[in-house]
Amino acid sequence: MEKFKTAFTDKFKSSSPNKQPDLEVHEAKVDYPPWVKKLGRVSLLIWNTILWHPFQRVWRFLNKWTNLTFWIFAGIFVGILVGYFQPEFSQEIEPLGTAFIRMIKIIVVPLIFSTLVLGIAGHSEDITTVGKLAIKTIIYFEVVTTFALAVGLIMANLVKPGVGVILPGDSDNSDASELASKNSDITWHGEMFMIIPENFFAAAVEDQILGVVFCAAMFACAAIKADKKSRAVMLMICESLSQVIFKMVALIMNYAPIGIGASLAATVGANGIGVLGNLGKLIGALYASLVIFLVVILFPVMLLCRVPIIGFFKSIGQPWLIAFSTSSSESALPKAMERMREFGCPNSLVSFVIPTGYSFNLDGTTLHLALASIFCAQAGGMNLSVATQLSIMGTLMLSSKGVAAVPRASLIVLAGTVAQYGLPIGAVTVIMGVDAIMDMGRTSINVLGNCLACCVMARMEGSFRGAEWKVEEQARRHKAAQDQDPGHVIPTTNDDKLSMDEKNSQHDIPTEVMVHDNKSDYIIEPYIDNTTTTTHPHNDERPSTSSSDERRK
Repeated sequence: MEKFKTAFTDKFKSSSPNKQPDLEVHEAKVDYPPWVKKLGRVSLLIWNTILWHPFQRVWRFLNKWTNLTFWIFAGIFVGILVGYFQPEFSQEIEPLGTAFIRMIKIIVVPLIFSTLVLGIAGHSEDITTVGKLAIKTIIYFEVVTTFALAVGLIMANLVKPGVGVILPGDSDNSDASELASKNSDITWHGEMFMIIPENFFAAAVEDQILGVVFCAAMFACAAIKADKKSRAVMLMICESLSQVIFKMVALIMNYAPIGIGASLAATVGANGIGVLGNLGKLIGALYASLVIFLVVILFPVMLLCRVPIIGFFKSIGQPWLIAFSTSSSESALPKAMERMREFGCPNSLVSFVIPTGYSFNLDGTTLHLALASIFCAQAGGMNLSVATQLSIMGTLMLSSKGVAAVPRASLIVLAGTVAQYGLPIGAVTVIMGVDAIMDMGRTSINVLGNCLACCVMARMEGSFRGAEWKVEEQARRHKAAQDQDPGHVIPTTNDDKLSMDEKNSQHDIPTEVMVHDNKSDYIIEPYIDNTTTTTHPHNDERPSTSSSDERRK
């Protein structure tokens, strides 16, 4: 009976809801052999000594002493080697370069729209100032591009790169004929509709930068006329959008060395070195013309407008390399706008001049088109009169607008012009073989010319490194310093500093202030009262000094 009662009680106790289940897992301790333990310690020592710690030291060194320009040069060097020694493999990695251009195209339209609206509506309440700037900018663009066309025509007549070139047969000109069919006749309403798109989204999808600029300018002018509340809301949205887009630019630029190296490797692998011997005279004439244009036209413009030459070339180094390597001005647009802001041009001017210049100020492209058109005539044994050459010059000036967004799109303009004037279309087929090499040079000059135009317009408007730019630059630097140290609130003005001093003096907490030295660099320093020395209440070991001058020493 006792056994039955005990079994009955144990059964109901085991099913009781108040009993806590035993969740502890008892794992049997495995005692590894001594040789296994010794092998593990040796493996860990080898990993830390030979692999991980050296990698950390190299990474810290590169992160401290290198920048994006260094890695772009490294990507160019590696790309040339890969394209020369492994031409087949270089064609396989070409999509890596295309991916970089596509990532840039993602941000071009929102970047242009947000910065242009913010620049016009946020810094001006008078629409006439925008109109005056637009007229001055267009006049400057047309004057400089006319000089570029003249340099191209003169070099083509002096060097005669097309003499002695053997053209292919008619059966091999299908690609050039197809390009010529894409370029329709030039009409005044066609040029006007290129500026005024059907709608904003169509212009964005088709990479019509001039159409995006027109829509953004109209939107900004309407925002100026709107009530203050609506204008403030739209400016806040555009400001936030531009800040996010520039952060995206920083992320995409980390991929630039890989994309640039892959694009250049594909170009070298597809064309090879032998193509330089066949059409070396044409390639040499183009690059010589670009150098002459830079020295004879752009250098005097820098001197007349008092643009710091050395500082200017330092500022455009990265955009120039990106444009040269990818053969696309669009890929260098975000970095060019950022550099010109840092160099001394206000936001309102940068956001208008540079995007507009991508359609109206294609110095390298117009020079190349003039040289290539005369090359086609010379290759076909034709001697064009001066009147015909001037007519070609005017045609190219109109038809070359808006080709900067697409790599090698100038071939379409060239093929259409050649077909319009009855020049041999086979010469375009010959040029297509070396167009990738020439496209790098003319695209880089496009970017350089647009950046210079931005500085020239800033000088003409009297805003180059002026009061407006100083305020914007101070806000930019303040934001950068705040991002580096988000735990502290950094005052932007002396009034903010004094108010924070009064507030913190009650709690005996030192305030951090921003010091602006003669080199336009911000130094974050703890503010120390001249009469008393305070210590941090939460950190007794914090060193205290009597002045910021001693701390600098």
